[in-house]
Amino acid sequence: MRNHTELHEFILLGIPQTEGLETVLFVIFSFIYLFTLLGNLLILTAIVSPSTLHTPMYFFLGLLSIFDVLFPSVTCPKMLSYLSGQSQAISYEGCAAQLFFYHFLGSSEGCLYSVMAYDCFVAICHPLRYTLIMRPGVCIGLVMAAWLVGCLHATILTSFTFPLTYCGSNRVDYFFCDIPAVSPLACADSSLAQRMGSTNVGFLALMLWFSVCVSHTRVGIAILRIRSAEGRQKAFSTCSAHLTAILCAYGPAIIIYLQPTPNPLLGAMVQILNNIASPMLNSLIYSLRNTEVKRSLKRVFNNVVFISLE
Repeated sequence: MRNHTELHEFILLGIPQTEGLETVLFVIFSFIYLFTLLGNLLILTAIVSPSTLHTPMYFFLGLLSIFDVLFPSVTCPKMLSYLSGQSQAISYEGCAAQLFFYHFLGSSEGCLYSVMAYDCFVAICHPLRYTLIMRPGVCIGLVMAAWLVGCLHATILTSFTFPLTYCGSNRVDYFFCDIPAVSPLACADSSLAQRMGSTNVGFLALMLWFSVCVSHTRVGIAILRIRSAEGRQKAFSTCSAHLTAILCAYGPAIIIYLQPTPNPLLGAMVQILNNIASPMLNSLIYSLRNTEVKRSLKRVFNNVVFISLE
């Protein structure tokens, strides 16, 4: 990469219009980040422990917990580092890696939401054929497809952004390396990279959102046809947590990349919601709204207490 640029590092200026609030932000974001890690690791422990949660739905939920641990870890540790007074510099390669893994994990997680919506559709609309349709080979294939789409998406965006020549200012007016913040620093024309970023991210988000809407629309129709109130309640509880998590994830992404006149402060706040708050909310949504997850967590806690007393 050094053959294409004279810069060896970038300076992350942080969240716009928050000068003097570094200590407060450090405390708040540290708490949220630690809570996110703890909550998702607990859900993952409850799923992989010997329990009744070894089904396709909870297999996907476990992968979502892994994504919700990795995704905020792309940007949050560096942000906490410079909020605590450490260096704001990030290497050229580190900036490229941050952009790649941010979009790789984010788009892969978006694909996983679509896979989970399809799983919910099969469970509600075709319950008798569920185990046949969502057999292990199909589940693994869907997950591999999600990873492949995420890798291709991130590779395209990174390859359009970092081959540009960066020879002037290296001050990134943002808290992490993303296309809208990095590409304007290029000496060459970066309009193609910026259009590609907005188009690619917006198109992928809208397509995945459309697939989720189709699945959940058919699920809603199927739920309305269920005669017993108990059956409707059980079917609704199966998908309501997933739909809530999807709204928290897709809303920020669409706002960031499809707003006609970008607002730096609004963009930063929405990105923080997307990067840190949404993964934390996922752990709360799935642990508080899912009865089987709560039961498994109680068993895990009881086992830990029993072992410690021994």
